[in-house]
Amino acid sequence: MFCVAHPAERFICSQPWYPSLPATLQEAVRSGVYQTEGAKGEVMLPVGSQVEGWHAVLQGLVTLRSPACKARTSAFIGIPDGEWFGEGSALKAEARKYEVVALRPTSLLCLPLPLFHTLRDTSLAFNQFLVQHMNLRLGQAMAIIEAGRIRSPEHRVALYLSRLFWRSTRRLNLTQEELGQLAGLSRQTVNRVLQALEAAGIVTLDFGRVAIVDDEALNAHLAATALA
Repeated sequence: MFCVAHPAERFICSQPWYPSLPATLQEAVRSGVYQTEGAKGEVMLPVGSQVEGWHAVLQGLVTLRSPACKARTSAFIGIPDGEWFGEGSALKAEARKYEVVALRPTSLLCLPLPLFHTLRDTSLAFNQFLVQHMNLRLGQAMAIIEAGRIRSPEHRVALYLSRLFWRSTRRLNLTQEELGQLAGLSRQTVNRVLQALEAAGIVTLDFGRVAIVDDEALNAHLAATALA
């Protein structure tokens, strides 16, 4: 089901590139974006599907997953609410290379391709934001590749709790099941690692949610487990 909702308009108006746009383009963007809703476990954007635009998570949590990962429940990357994704797909005239799966009930926002390309062609602020965003995604991808080589559960869990993936909050609205799906680990393994992190004073656990209480200690833990 597709609809334009007030949260989508508020989200667009809060973007750092939006205020510098001409009034006509601001209106075109506000009226052109649309939402899609997905239930937990639903494939919201299938692999091989036509790319319709640039997407953001308005509410919820999704994972970007390659088809080869289905049997192993491991993910390429997780996208929390407030974050854009799929800029690489929007820049290329080809079918989607990965699927987007909702890890909880999720609302996605889509900025259609014609508007995406208009913004790229006309807005310096939009291009600056896009370059910074793509640099962030590259850093995340490299960290995930390295963590996969190390294969240390302690490092992988700590990585997915770090500011590299959660920039806006240190109290993560993230269950152990969701963290396991993102890190490619069982819930039991995630629980064991989180219990150790809590005992070390790095995190606190409350009703399945995780709060980071010592970022410096988390960074030190990441460094130590990278060498293990």
